[in-house]
Amino acid sequence: MSTLLIILAPFVGTMLGASVVLFARKSVAARLSKALLGFAAGVMVAASVWSLIIPSIELSEHLQSIAWMPAAVGIILGMLFLLALDSLVPHLHPGGTEPEGLHSSLGKRQMLMLAVTLHNIPEGMAVGAVVAGAMAGDSLVTLASATALAIGMAIQNVPEGAIISLPLRLDGMSRRRSWIMGSLSGIIEPIAAIAMIALYDFMAPALPYLLAFSAGAMLYVVVEELIPETQQGKHSDTGTVAFGIGFIIMMILDVALG
Repeated sequence: MSTLLIILAPFVGTMLGASVVLFARKSVAARLSKALLGFAAGVMVAASVWSLIIPSIELSEHLQSIAWMPAAVGIILGMLFLLALDSLVPHLHPGGTEPEGLHSSLGKRQMLMLAVTLHNIPEGMAVGAVVAGAMAGDSLVTLASATALAIGMAIQNVPEGAIISLPLRLDGMSRRRSWIMGSLSGIIEPIAAIAMIALYDFMAPALPYLLAFSAGAMLYVVVEELIPETQQGKHSDTGTVAFGIGFIIMMILDVALG
């Protein structure tokens, strides 16, 4: 898979998922919603471990007994970065009623879009960091591993696109516009990926930190938003089982292709 296709794959996944609104009913059943969120969480956790944290530690083996340090520092910084965005950017999660972040006069639709943008930033950063390492010729970070990560992100973005476009339709937006807005919610991913690649020339020695930073940001999203949403109300076991399925699929992709 070419570098451009790797970068665009997660966005294509979002577009495909958002297209559900063109022919589906206006809402997602609670059990299905939990399954989709759980699946996405499982993919993100597995990607964080196999595609980002393990390579970060392997790239730091020259530090010997403290080879874990770049990964640990990167994870902490990534989580703090998402915490700052979560605290400052006004947004509203799908199904939520109380906006988060700083007070804003933005409408519900705009804040829903911002919520998804926050979720997608670390995914784009992760793909960009792995692609940058592969392009630099690092033997421990290959285009095959970047491809596995991009495919995993694309798969988990399919349900994410549906989760965004369907509520917009329920809120009165036309099917076509709901699909467009749902698709655009994923445009931040290739942008974030390209930004990471552009910065790599200046931050090449920091690749272990960049990989772990992306992992920390994704883990923040999983623990702060996705898992709690799967455990609210009935059918929490559905989200848990879907988490396991997503985790296993991403693990297989990374081991088989990476």
